[in-house]
Order: sequence, then C-alpha cells, then structure tokens
Amino acid sequence: MGESVTPRRISVHQALGGGPVADVLLWKRWYASVGVLVSATTLWILFEKAGYNLLSFVANVLFLLVVILFFWAKSASLLNRPFPPLPNLEIPEEIVAKAAGIIHVYANYALSIAREIVIDKNVKVFLQVVSGFYVASYIGSLCNFLTLVYIGVLLSLSVPLLYDKYQHHIDEKLCLAHKIIQEQYKKIDDAILKKIPLPSNKEKKTQ
Repeated sequence: MGESVTPRRISVHQALGGGPVADVLLWKRWYASVGVLVSATTLWILFEKAGYNLLSFVANVLFLLVVILFFWAKSASLLNRPFPPLPNLEIPEEIVAKAAGIIHVYANYALSIAREIVIDKNVKVFLQVVSGFYVASYIGSLCNFLTLVYIGVLLSLSVPLLYDKYQHHIDEKLCLAHKIIQEQYKKIDDAILKKIPLPSNKEKKTQ
C-alpha cells in the first residue's frame, strides 16, 4: 500500500538511437570520442584564439586534398599502383528523403506555433516563445556562434555520460525542480494570465 515504486531506469544508449553516435556520446568507443573532442578543441583554438579564417581553412584543406589525390592518381597510373580508395561520391535517395521528412516535421511544428500566437492569440505560447528568444539572445551576447557550438560539443560528450551513471539521483532533482516550476507557473497563471481577456469561440467563428 505505502510502498514507493522505484522508477524504471531508462536506457540512455537506446534513447540516443542505439547506434554509433550513441556509442561516441557515451564513450563506449573512446577513441572516436577522443577524436571528436580533440578535433573540436583544435578547430576552436584555430578559429577563436589563433584568428584563423574559416574560408581560408576550408580552401586550404580542399586544395591539399585535391593536389594529393591528383598526384596519387597520376603516380598510380605510371607505376601500375592502385588508385586512391575513393568512396561512392553520391548521396543516397533514402538520406535525402529522411532529411526532407525531418525538415517537414519541424516546419509544420513552427507554423503551428505561429498559428497559435497569431490566430488563436494563445498568450501562454506567446510568452514561452518570447522567453525562449530572449534567452537565446542573451546567450548569444555572451559568446559567439563558434564558442556556442564548441560548448554544445563538450556538453554532448559529458551530459549523457553523467546522466547514464547518476540517472537515479538526477531524476530525483529534476522531479523536484519540475514541481517547483509548475507551482510557480500556476501562481503566475492564476494571478496574471487568466485575467487577460481572450476572444471567445463565437468571435473566432464570425472572423
């Protein structure tokens, strides 16, 4: 009767897709995780600290790649050696269709939010969107886009691993924080939002 039910442990690996990306984020393929971390750190130092230009970097890398492949192919034809092992340079239709489907879902979701704000005059959604844009603008004023991406890489390589190890304790803290936020939001909703007049259904139909 009074026993507490232990929450079922979530498989973080399965939640992340269960593929090679999940292995990298959870450091199951530590060599790949280290490679991502070192590459991201190197690029951040090059562009942010050393002042290297992104366009120049990409152009130089492609220049060296093309030169190496060209002379490799020329020498291979003269010395009867194998040609450079280039993969099949084409994008499969399945990947294009999958990417288009993802874009379609997010575009419809954004349009549905815009409809709730403009047509349905949903004040709650409006405040949530405005708050989100304000937070994004504030974060953008603290650091540039490259630093933000680098921080995102660091968080991606640390947060899933920490959550996988300390999931029970983190869930307890998140549930407590969620209850506090819900209580504060209910107070704001009762004190302010419910007092804002909204158009009735009859007025919407006449419009």
